[in-house]
Amino acid sequence: MLSYALRGSTGFGAAAAMPLLALVVPVKVLVPVWTLLGLASSITIVAHEYRAIAAFDLLRTLPAGLVGIAAGLAAFETLDADTLARGLALLVVTYGLHALWTTSRPSTPWRLSPRLIAPIAGMLGGLVGTTFGTMASIFYAIYFDAIRLAKERFRATMSAMILVLSVMRGVGYFAVGAFGREVLVTFAVAFPLMLIGIFIGDRFYGGIGELGFRRLVAAVLILSGSALLAR
Repeated sequence: MLSYALRGSTGFGAAAAMPLLALVVPVKVLVPVWTLLGLASSITIVAHEYRAIAAFDLLRTLPAGLVGIAAGLAAFETLDADTLARGLALLVVTYGLHALWTTSRPSTPWRLSPRLIAPIAGMLGGLVGTTFGTMASIFYAIYFDAIRLAKERFRATMSAMILVLSVMRGVGYFAVGAFGREVLVTFAVAFPLMLIGIFIGDRFYGGIGELGFRRLVAAVLILSGSALLAR
């Protein structure tokens, strides 16, 4: 609920909960559940902000994203739950350290061509997002920064991206039989809490500043990823 309150108010932050949940929920169950939660939460945001979506910029990433999803689905099917958990832990710790480091560095504008970054973001976002069920937004955030996407369009376009990827990943998980009874029951338990979190996030903004918030999310990622790695 708290992680989706963060997402509802800022557009990011929900990923901080996944490694914590992975301490008590098998990753093979958690990944498809997280996809369903991403789908449902994105619908609630996109329904109100669809006019602000940068559709053309998002569509440029889709062909490579489909390739990445196919590769990620193969990895999800091949790797066992413990390997996926360790991979997720390393991913979130690495990103948490990077995010913490960037809070103490001046912002550096990207010089790469958006035409180059778009397929890379789509490929890596599809691959990582499908394998681990999270972190796809990292690569899209880099792309959105490169094209100087306006702040008011960032949240809507990011939610639309998560919605599109969730639908495509969900089709793949369904094809390999990942949506079993345990997945559906876990989703049913988490769904109302996610809605409450989005509702709170849409209406209230915390007193902590943006820089403090980014550092807090980074710290949570590092600690939760480390706990998952040491499990």
